[in-house]
Amino acid sequence: MLLLVKSILQRNLLLFSELQPEREREASNPNHDFQHILRVLNTNVDGKQKIMFALTSIKNIGRRFANIVCKKADVVMNKRAGELSAAELENLMTIVANPPRFKIPDWFLNRKKDYKDGRYSQVVSNTLDKKLRDDLERLKKIRNYRGLRHYWGLRVRGQHTKTTGRRGKTVGVSKKR
Repeated sequence: MLLLVKSILQRNLLLFSELQPEREREASNPNHDFQHILRVLNTNVDGKQKIMFALTSIKNIGRRFANIVCKKADVVMNKRAGELSAAELENLMTIVANPPRFKIPDWFLNRKKDYKDGRYSQVVSNTLDKKLRDDLERLKKIRNYRGLRHYWGLRVRGQHTKTTGRRGKTVGVSKKR
């Protein structure tokens, strides 16, 4: 009985000593500061996704724009978003904030010839909502056709409205007797 207990203890001690270097390896691993969720431009970004696809979770950044931003920032495409260093992440956000400075062409950007300042820019996240709201308010204020349609809650882009897009209570048809 005593021999059995002694052999079990020795085996457990051996197993424990084999696990110890693995824990030390994990501590020395440079990926120990992996972030599972990143907060970028007021958006939660999944750190487990590859960086190009993780950037697409930010509003108004698509795959193509994310691809060109990663290339301009010299970020390895196979890296996960959670593996990025703070400097790499800051570099990516600088490029997203001011793409023309990094030679991204004007036709690639999503806001062309802004009404107020006439500049081309890439509008993302909360700024996009603000710009769209301002544009609609301007259209309503000058009372042009599109602005009035928005104001009335009707279709704006020339769709037929006789049968589709109806709201309110449905009215049944009464049968003649």
